[in-house]
Amino acid sequence: MIPENTTAWGMSKSCIRDLAAYGVARKAQIGAENVFDFSIGNPSIPAPACVNKAIENALKMDSIELHGYTAASGIPSLRAKIASHRNNLFGGSLTGEDIYVTCGAAAALAISFKALLIPEDEVIAIAPFFPEYRVFVEGAGGKLVVVQSKPENFQLDLDAIEKAVNAHTKAIIINSPNNPSGVVLGEDCLKELASLLEKMQIEYEHDIFIICDEPYRELIYGDVSVPCMTRIYDNTIVCYSYSKTLSIPGERIGYIAVCEKMRERQAVFASIQGAGRCLGYVNPPSLFQRVVEDCIGEVSDISQYKTNRDILLQALEAMGFDCVRPDGAFYLFMKSPEKDAKQFSERAKKYELLLVPADDFGCPGYVRIAYCVSRKTIEDSLPAFEELAQNYGL
Repeated sequence: MIPENTTAWGMSKSCIRDLAAYGVARKAQIGAENVFDFSIGNPSIPAPACVNKAIENALKMDSIELHGYTAASGIPSLRAKIASHRNNLFGGSLTGEDIYVTCGAAAALAISFKALLIPEDEVIAIAPFFPEYRVFVEGAGGKLVVVQSKPENFQLDLDAIEKAVNAHTKAIIINSPNNPSGVVLGEDCLKELASLLEKMQIEYEHDIFIICDEPYRELIYGDVSVPCMTRIYDNTIVCYSYSKTLSIPGERIGYIAVCEKMRERQAVFASIQGAGRCLGYVNPPSLFQRVVEDCIGEVSDISQYKTNRDILLQALEAMGFDCVRPDGAFYLFMKSPEKDAKQFSERAKKYELLLVPADDFGCPGYVRIAYCVSRKTIEDSLPAFEELAQNYGL
């Protein structure tokens, strides 16, 4: 018999992928230029020139070596270079032995939860949160506990977190810049969180980990900065992806970094290696390990996302929509004019606007707008948004 929970995962579709599939079908019917698809966070800017150059260089290698298996944890020289880069950015003394190369951030998260969780363990997610966290946590045998952020600014509600932590709490997920809100968490609140968890570790006599999901770390605008959690809290695991930084989401390449000051660092890293084997997440793509090694520190031209953000945010607020100002990532979080965001999303389809309802993000009453699209799509969508606003009397 198929386990009941795995059946549920298959039957419960991703709200994001489902809407994106609708968009593909609709574009085939009426033309892509007539559909304003803000459903999926697929980078819309080219990879930096170093990516193609690195691919060309890699293809000059011996074919057998290039396309053969690498070490299960990643090419040693790549792991060492990632560690050195993080040390240069944030300080610290990471080595390649603290880095596990993965097939993107999704694999990094799934491996981390599999490594840490045992039955009855709980993981706290701060709403709004990426819906796949639930699948990753439950797939590892844990329970996802949802804690709401502060509604006025979507920063951490430390009182609510403190009430949620108990003897079963194994980890808390921090995603900053946040998907779907674009909010960047402040350093002061992260330091307060660290102090709270240090106290809770003593009270419950076991480690509580922070899992940092950081695929959008470099996608920030203005004078905003993203604090480095490994410098704030020792029991931190970082899950990173090059998908957004280098605009290569389809290549599935990222890593796990285990804080070198973690109390049980070697045991945790060994568990991560074992979890990777258990899940089959070993030997990440050989070609793109070498590409990333040549491109560490490079970032795509994210100024285009900032321009898209500014155009869309200014226009929607002028129309009367209530939006959360994003300081990072490439998502705009907008309050639905009616209580049921799913119904609002359906009504938006009549104007060929594809907006993701945030119910599965743990935040009913909002929609996510992925503005990582062409400038033309942003500009051409504004009359449709205006009609939608008028439909609600805004």
